[in-house]
Amino acid sequence: MIWKKTYRLYPLHHLICLGLLLMMCAGFTGCSGCSKSGSRSRYVAVSKQAAPEPVKNVPASPGNIVKMTRQDGVYHIPVYINGAQMYFIFDTGASFISISAAEAGHLYRLGLLTDSDVAGTAKLMDANGDITSGVVVMLKEVQIGNKVIHDVQATVMSGLNAPLLMGQSALERFGRISIDYNKGEISFE
Repeated sequence: MIWKKTYRLYPLHHLICLGLLLMMCAGFTGCSGCSKSGSRSRYVAVSKQAAPEPVKNVPASPGNIVKMTRQDGVYHIPVYINGAQMYFIFDTGASFISISAAEAGHLYRLGLLTDSDVAGTAKLMDANGDITSGVVVMLKEVQIGNKVIHDVQATVMSGLNAPLLMGQSALERFGRISIDYNKGEISFE
């Protein structure tokens, strides 16, 4: 995704409501570039009190291996976003971490995403060349396996069924990545 900074600060809950309203007006069109992107739950329900505590300051080790699952032709990996576990598409072609308004609303209700995390709005281009508006947020923590990175830019897409994409804004910060398709594993070194 390509984005252009057009920062205009609004409270996150206003932006989420605006995104939901736009989707209702558009007839719930969803993601035009992905097949069955909304066909299963992409996050594990957690309560505010039960949110797992991310592993902090663990040095990277050669043993940081994460299992991938293949569904509908793409690979999904478990990721903790601000303490909530979600399943993202491992997408080396995406520029940023991308989540839908539904997931952003879920994080917001749990107190894991706040108004102060909103960095602005952006125009985004998807793989089809379609331009959509999105909200840029700063994620406090992104954890894959035993590796944690902080202050990661992500985009919140207005589509309710927009796929969760683990893009380059995070992947490049994790360092060297090896993929073993035979075993269905990603190793973060």
